[in-house]
Amino acid sequence: MNLLNRAKEILSSADAILITAGAGMGVDSGLPDFRGDSGFWREYPKAKELGLSFEEMANPKWFKEKPHLAWAFYGHRLNLYRDITPHQGFKRLLELAENKKYGYFIFTSNVDGQFQKSGFKEDNIMECHGSIHHLQCVNGCSRKIWLANDINIEIDNKFMAKEPLPKCLECGELARPNILMFNDFSWIYDRTDSQRENITKWIDNLEKVGASLAVIEFGAGTAVPTVRNTSEQIASRFNTPLIRVNPRESFEADIGIELGALEAIFALS
Repeated sequence: MNLLNRAKEILSSADAILITAGAGMGVDSGLPDFRGDSGFWREYPKAKELGLSFEEMANPKWFKEKPHLAWAFYGHRLNLYRDITPHQGFKRLLELAENKKYGYFIFTSNVDGQFQKSGFKEDNIMECHGSIHHLQCVNGCSRKIWLANDINIEIDNKFMAKEPLPKCLECGELARPNILMFNDFSWIYDRTDSQRENITKWIDNLEKVGASLAVIEFGAGTAVPTVRNTSEQIASRFNTPLIRVNPRESFEADIGIELGALEAIFALS
């Protein structure tokens, strides 16, 4: 039996499905691949001009040192994620997941909200790095997290966000996305902690009732291995083969499928 057929059988027969996803999940929707500085700089020439890598740009210090630059970067991403249409693989995956006796859960490092946009239930998603569609105070004046629905970021030709910049609903100072950035000690993780409680309860219940679980991972790289580690840990806990879909880094999995997310989903469903 080839790998695709084996994976297809596991997904078909499982009582529940855990879908884990990294940045590669959204590439087929047209979202940029920030793999390496060249890919990042192609999307953000201003960062190249300043000599900043993605890791250096995605740092909360810019909201205090250069807030208009920080909000140009995150505002551009917010606008992009709002405008993008998730690829058809999301819908096909949702159809598969909704037919499971004990349902599904999403664990993702993506902050783009594409799973919610595709119809996956908010209560069945854990965003381990937060969400760009939610805001918090840059100074952490309170634990408040709120939706970014009412903000619109306009960016000038020098790649600077125009006034007014988003403000904290509590103290009126600058707001920032509720995203875990690099070297970030002010991220308010309460929303993600609540999601963590939901997935923990779901997994514990699967064990309690003796349900069979399929674990399938899409586009999670090794640079920040949070998603890969989670996939491996939960697959091991349920003694189920890990299905890892990744065109470049499908190794160290029971079933490694070297395809992009969209192609793999249609091949497996």
